[in-house]
Amino acid sequence: MANETTSAPTLEMVAALAGVSRSTVSRVVNASPKVTPEATDAVNRAIEALGYVPNRAARSLASRKTQALALVIPENTAKFFTDPFFASVIHGIAMHLASTDYTLSLLIASEANPEKTRRYLQGGNVDGALILSHHSDDISYRALARTLPVVFGGRPMSDEGTDNYVVDVDNVEAARIATRVLIDRGHTNIATIAGRQDMAAGLDRVEGWRSALADAGLQPGPFEVGEFTVAGGANAMNRLLDGGEPFDALFSASDQMAFGALSVLRERGIRVPDDVAIVGFDDDDFAVNSTPTLTTVSQPSVALGERMAEVLVSLIEGEPIEKLTIMPTRIVTRESA
Repeated sequence: MANETTSAPTLEMVAALAGVSRSTVSRVVNASPKVTPEATDAVNRAIEALGYVPNRAARSLASRKTQALALVIPENTAKFFTDPFFASVIHGIAMHLASTDYTLSLLIASEANPEKTRRYLQGGNVDGALILSHHSDDISYRALARTLPVVFGGRPMSDEGTDNYVVDVDNVEAARIATRVLIDRGHTNIATIAGRQDMAAGLDRVEGWRSALADAGLQPGPFEVGEFTVAGGANAMNRLLDGGEPFDALFSASDQMAFGALSVLRERGIRVPDDVAIVGFDDDDFAVNSTPTLTTVSQPSVALGERMAEVLVSLIEGEPIEKLTIMPTRIVTRESA
């Protein structure tokens, strides 16, 4: 937690708390390799404790740019390669960077050891980082923004003590509108398969579902949480059906999970949309290749990636840029609702 002082923490305060010289702090901030790991750890702990934010302009003058950026995805490899959302965002990032001198490195970071990735990013290897699909325990990535230009795709779970740049959609409002689609079609017992509850998107989409039901004077239907995967949706649907609580519609927090849920409903002889109507979220290949095709929330994944890259490049180059960008979403109506 940052100390409460009347003025912003200074480099000298960081040096005093870390027990090192002012020049050592400057070297760590500027990612110099001429600092021992012990001193680097002490300085980073002091920076986090004080909430010190380095002067970006001074840092730019003191260090040579690498013209390299990193895209960090804190997910396991299997999740990365099966989720079309990542491919779309990367496509957008690459489109924007094609007109710049920056190159992009992809880091599929282990959720078990985010510190390894953070050390690489702070080692002077890149000028900035894009963080996508982060979780509640990714504290090190939020702290990273103190010493390196960072842009988050999707809001971090907590903004405490950080000065974050974020590109996102309004997940609460999008889920609220998706649930209203089902309400407007006369459904009164609407279940949800929510995404991971250690991710902001998972929490926000549940909030939107609950809010729409409350506005309509309806009680929430049955609730299950799944991974943002086909298997996660299938497992959650089995739990919903085995629970015995009736529902006539479903809001799924992702199209992948809706795709898995549909397979279970077919196996059990439950017709969509006749018996259960479904609205998903993403508008990816799973939505158009499912049977029936999915009514869903379309989020502009490619444009989101473009905007993330635009914000990061502007941040690195000292250009004025908005800290928060909310991308538009829309409902795409197909056969499932």
